Amino acid sequence: MLHRLLQGRGIIWCSLILAMVLQAAPWPAAIEPFRPSWILLVLFYWVLALPHRVNVGSALFIGLLWDLLLGSTLGVRGMMVSVLTYILALNFQVIRNMSLWQQAAIIAFMTMIGKLMEFWLQYVVRDIQFAPDMLWGSLFDFLLWPWIFLLLRRVRRHFRIK
Repeated sequence: MLHRLLQGRGIIWCSLILAMVLQAAPWPAAIEPFRPSWILLVLFYWVLALPHRVNVGSALFIGLLWDLLLGSTLGVRGMMVSVLTYILALNFQVIRNMSLWQQAAIIAFMTMIGKLMEFWLQYVVRDIQFAPDMLWGSLFDFLLWPWIFLLLRRVRRHFRIK
């Protein structure tokens, strides 16, 4: 029983670490605005699938790691990810019962709110300019959500993570 519990946590954290690697991977400057929010997509899946395992506390930890990974102001992404996770966890039963494309629209909206919240928090700390093209990544989050959802659901069922 303990082995299965640890194996489930290991799979969840490995998927989140892989998302961090994908988030940190360099992209050409021309398509940088279209970068999907890999960490948010994977984290949102686990919050919707297993809200008793992945919650606001783990989201705060992931957000702080994300800040350290990018070398930005510590706590900006941690706060953003925590707030979004709280909203998602509060409504996880409603969202889980929606169709995949409705979920994708909600996830894209959440990532767009996350990018705006991240901008606002960065603006409060240091004076930066708003770039509207940073919101294009939410469109790709919309298109990627069904694939991420199906892939991670298959992983969760294969390893019997509960």
